[in-house]
Amino acid sequence: MMEWRKYFGELVGTAALLCAVIGSGIMAERLAGGNTAIALLANTLATVFALYVLIETIGPISGAHFNPVVSIIMTARHELAKQELLPYLLAQFAGAALGAWLAHGMFDLDILQWSTKIRTGPSQWLAEGVATAGLLFVILRSESHKVSSTVACYIGAAYWFTASTSFANPAAAFGRMFSNTFAGISPSDVPPFMLSELMGGFIGVFLHRVLEDRR
Repeated sequence: MMEWRKYFGELVGTAALLCAVIGSGIMAERLAGGNTAIALLANTLATVFALYVLIETIGPISGAHFNPVVSIIMTARHELAKQELLPYLLAQFAGAALGAWLAHGMFDLDILQWSTKIRTGPSQWLAEGVATAGLLFVILRSESHKVSSTVACYIGAAYWFTASTSFANPAAAFGRMFSNTFAGISPSDVPPFMLSELMGGFIGVFLHRVLEDRR
């Protein structure tokens, strides 16, 4: 029963996160009058607040990964059982798609759609690697009671200092390809994003290990 609650928590949490990212992007684009900077700021704030709340509420149940790279790293560190990794990944990817569809439903858009927003090129891939490396570094270096605030703050900052606006999450990239809105990404651009995020995650672990106190 506990395992079932963990997987459901990951599904609900990832769905809520993607719903916040995509839904706030839709609302921001509608209200910003063509001002992309204002739209991105609104999208950032909604994501930061949602992420903090979701980690606080679902963290005690599943660890609030909401991110395949985080789950893979935690499995490699023996903090997540190997047999739990696949259900976590399936819950996260399914939740990401559900979150996109829920956002569309709330804003009276076609539920099923594909993004045509191009996000590609070496600078975007580098940005995703940097964003995910920083995210894993922050997660691993933070005290347990501070993870929700430090992760939310980091993602809010990374929205603005990375060229890709910091997806930092293969499930987020997957979910966003189902939304032809402000936060979307073309399906053909998703695989390089995912690879960059995975590589960045392990770089973040390396940086953590270098700075780890081993006394």
